[in-house]
Amino acid sequence: MSCTRQPEENLAKVQQKIREAAAQGAQIVCLQELFRSLYFCDVEDYENFKLAEPIPGPSTETLGALAKELNVVIVASLFEKRAEGIYHNTTAVLDADGKYLGKYRKMHIPDDPGFYEKFYFTPGDLGYKVFDTKYAKIGVLICWDQWYPEAARITSLMGAELLVYPTAIGWSIHQDLPTNAEQYDAWQTIQRSHAVANGVHVVSVNRVGREAEIQFWGGSFIANPFGKLLYKGSHDQEEVHVSEISLSDTDHYRTHWPFFRDRRIDSYGLVTKRYIDSEA
Repeated sequence: MSCTRQPEENLAKVQQKIREAAAQGAQIVCLQELFRSLYFCDVEDYENFKLAEPIPGPSTETLGALAKELNVVIVASLFEKRAEGIYHNTTAVLDADGKYLGKYRKMHIPDDPGFYEKFYFTPGDLGYKVFDTKYAKIGVLICWDQWYPEAARITSLMGAELLVYPTAIGWSIHQDLPTNAEQYDAWQTIQRSHAVANGVHVVSVNRVGREAEIQFWGGSFIANPFGKLLYKGSHDQEEVHVSEISLSDTDHYRTHWPFFRDRRIDSYGLVTKRYIDSEA
């Protein structure tokens, strides 16, 4: 979905698109990262903190009512105001009966040209989360989290039956086409590798449209537990897409490719270090 400067317009638009998905048979609907506004992290501007809201709050109340009406699970990425001066990039999960199941706060916070998220967001402190919804146990991670195999692994080990990544990532409008292609391919490849390593479906939902100096690259996709693409969205068009997935695929792939069985957990202690100095 592309977005405008008006949060209420975006909220109304996303409700219509949720209805379209439900009419096509969707049971779980994942929205893109920070769908209620333009991607405001392209600049450091204190006025943008006014876009934040409590969670649960107005948006979860609205989406919870819609989830109940349509009998769908909604995964909704929001800008959370936790307290004065403490803000998070947070995703709330509404079950198919409208119940608010809880939230996940983005753990990995980037700081790059055009993506000044450290200015706005306190790193998540709830840990990794799995939500037991009516239709599946959903592991929720957010955008920059998608580059970290540790996040996908831990969430999968907690029992997630699929991993979802609400996302807002794009190209600088000043980049050349080969760089664009390389960046998108890396983004897709790392997430498909999470599907393979953990034997779960991965669903990544990105926004489209040009905002300031960023062309959001869309390309939302679904990968099966062996990394096979079941769907790939366009780079520049809004789309509502429904795919049917079989959660039993996880058992099939984990049985035939038993990565979990053969993990040497006794040897992984060093992964908790920032860096391993050879001279230390």
